[in-house]
Amino acid sequence: MAENLPALAVLTTEIKFCAGDCVVVVCHGRLVAGTEDGFYETVRELMPANKRIVLDLADLQHTDSRGLGSLVRLYVAGRSVGSDVELMHLSKQISHLLGMTELFKVFTVIGESGVKFM
Repeated sequence: MAENLPALAVLTTEIKFCAGDCVVVVCHGRLVAGTEDGFYETVRELMPANKRIVLDLADLQHTDSRGLGSLVRLYVAGRSVGSDVELMHLSKQISHLLGMTELFKVFTVIGESGVKFM
């Protein structure tokens, strides 16, 4: 069964540039140990040229503590260079993790039309 783990630990991203200095990073797969560093570097390279970075998590199938840690690292990195990292299309699992860790207080979560939830 261990030989199946690399196939499960796949994360891909699509980068969509919006008007102005906004970019949407669409995540596909699993943000777990083994994928989090590459994900972090991909998004980090978009800072500070883009002041608003939206992580679209609609197709994110699973995350673990390392994946959650990379989201927090991106939030901190963004703050340090003047970029906002926002989340959209949260799955039940991601919502549950953010609620348990009280990270809803940290992240801005936006809806379908780009409207921020308070």
